[in-house]
Amino acid sequence: MRCPNCNSKDIGKIGSHQYYCWGCFIELTVNGDKMSVFQVEEDGTLSSLDDLFFEEEMPQIHAN
Repeated sequence: MRCPNCNSKDIGKIGSHQYYCWGCFIELTVNGDKMSVFQVEEDGTLSSLDDLFFEEEMPQIHAN
């Protein structure tokens, strides 16, 4: 899997459907073939970045 923001492969799994990009420090949530992208705020809360991606540009997740 590659980060949709920075294209890094340095992705760590932090939950059953949650991943963290060490390249640009965002959190990714995968639900089926849909991905949601979040910025981790200083207080630990998550802010959605999905509005930065057009729906047709959101990456599809395929198991290797």
